[in-house]
Amino acid sequence: MKNATFLNPKEIAEFYSRYKKNVLAARKSLARPMTLAEKILFAHASDYSVQKDHPMELQVDRVLMQDATAQMAILQFMQTGLSRVAVPTTIHCDHLIAASAGAVQDLLKAKHENDEVYRFLKSAANKYGIGFWNPGSGIIHQVFLEKYAYPASLVIGTDSHTPNMGGLSMVAIGVGGADAVEVMAGELWKLPRPKLLGIHLTGTLRGWASPKDIILKVCELLTVNGGTGYILEYFGEGARSLSATGKATITNMGAEIGATTSVFPYDAHTSRYLRATEREHVALIADFIPEYLQADPEVEKNPHSYFDNVIEIDLDSLKPLVVGPHSPDISRTVSQLGNDAEKNGWELQLRYCLIGSCTNSSYEDMERASLVAKQASAHGLKVKCGFMVTPGSEQIRKTIERDGQMEAFREIGAVVLANACGPCIGMWSRTDTQKDEKNSILTSYNRNFPKRNDANPQTAAFIASPEIVTAFALAGRLDFDPMSDALSGADGKGFHLTPPYSVELPEKGYFLDSSGYLEPTGQGEAIIRPDSERLSIMTPFVEHDKSAFNDMLVLLKAKGKCTTDHISPAGQWLRYRGHLDKISDNLFLSVTNAFSSEPGKGRNLFTGREEELFKVARYYKSKGKRWVVIADSNYGEGSSRE
Repeated sequence: MKNATFLNPKEIAEFYSRYKKNVLAARKSLARPMTLAEKILFAHASDYSVQKDHPMELQVDRVLMQDATAQMAILQFMQTGLSRVAVPTTIHCDHLIAASAGAVQDLLKAKHENDEVYRFLKSAANKYGIGFWNPGSGIIHQVFLEKYAYPASLVIGTDSHTPNMGGLSMVAIGVGGADAVEVMAGELWKLPRPKLLGIHLTGTLRGWASPKDIILKVCELLTVNGGTGYILEYFGEGARSLSATGKATITNMGAEIGATTSVFPYDAHTSRYLRATEREHVALIADFIPEYLQADPEVEKNPHSYFDNVIEIDLDSLKPLVVGPHSPDISRTVSQLGNDAEKNGWELQLRYCLIGSCTNSSYEDMERASLVAKQASAHGLKVKCGFMVTPGSEQIRKTIERDGQMEAFREIGAVVLANACGPCIGMWSRTDTQKDEKNSILTSYNRNFPKRNDANPQTAAFIASPEIVTAFALAGRLDFDPMSDALSGADGKGFHLTPPYSVELPEKGYFLDSSGYLEPTGQGEAIIRPDSERLSIMTPFVEHDKSAFNDMLVLLKAKGKCTTDHISPAGQWLRYRGHLDKISDNLFLSVTNAFSSEPGKGRNLFTGREEELFKVARYYKSKGKRWVVIADSNYGEGSSRE
């Protein structure tokens, strides 16, 4: 199947004709040069003159959903009574596959355990005109980058790392299911007009430094809530030196600083990636209108006049970084990690190193990591801790299987997981540690909040680039510095690793694969078992007037960091994402409540008892009492939730 099937050439041509016209009209209305983010947003806006304190109404081009969030979104869409979605929409089955024994066994187990959910999503997709990607096809963002992304488009996705596609010069924003349903039903999408933060990249990455280190540096500079309310727009010679998939790594993790989204300008790297993934018809048009797919020249010359804030990062001097534990903005250079670990009492021995995820599973990522693995194999060395590799898609898996990177990983002792999210989102059937046992892991993932990967609050999770993670797996310790320390080969002789070089695209081309895709027919019915414990037909909520918000009880006051993993944990709870009543039992399980001594608990104002907050909330509901939560500064940071 050709990728052009997913992006119709005629529709693409019509899009860019309309886009150019809208950008020109917006520039005339604003009467000034524009950033790239402004061009894309205003080209999709119903009103160019909207004030900064008013929401923008936007025409969205596409909607994407993963299998966990799609359940509730589809159940909501069914309440509209519509027979078909109003905009192109896809479902990607990547969140419900738990990592354990390896790709084949884990996928078979997931298909068995989640059969009714997959049957529901597949049948609903077929009925409502939604494209469906079977489990094992790949992670939502990697598949979308390979098949659907095109510069200047506007998409929303029911997953917080939807901004991944900003690497291909588009505005992609993570939303909750209710937002997605409104767009699927034909409504304009309302977005509070974001501020603009320009990130000026100068120089070129050197040695071990990678695109991952750029976003880890941004996390350090802005902290986990410094991007809230902003679109991050990268520009400068440094931005033009990065591969398309490297840019996607950076925009993907903009979610970690609370940014609305992130975007890179169109350049030769973007064009090459589009052509390599059978979107030459897109590149042919984009190559002729580059001025519409990047900020106006005046913006780069005088960025402080057009962005609300500007930060500078010199890639020539950027060193490889490791962030964590427990937050992606706790940063230090790789060389400093050992000292920090000893000072803070973190376990020096690594239990696991894991590479992949939607953030770092491109061909370039896998190639750089495999070059480290091949150096170890040449000296007969294997990993000193658990080592797991997650390909981002079946297309990537088949390509690196053909080109030898997969064999290089297996040679040093890697376990290859299914093309899915797995441990990155807590879907990890981990058996090597006891509950609450202190241990350290290192990943190339995007998020490392407590309990994020394995539900153990004592797991110290660190994040680095895939090649750095692979190097640490060979040493098995946090106090190893791959840039200066020697490893010992099978013959007892020491050797030093050399920095891997980048191969942007496979020399033989991608092993193009769309085998997991099902085209909808618009027929059939959505299948839900009457006795299902995982899916429940929704009923409309009762409409409230303003008086309903009087005399409300305070359920909790959030104290300190309060991410969505605190508010509504994932992991084992993903199985109930299609059952509103059952998923409610994970409400606030890990929140630190200022009125309680124990996370997840609060005092029932009627009984005086301290118990789980969801039980208190249910009790209040049974008494006809409404309640409110008082939030802290970063309340709700993290993954999308309903």
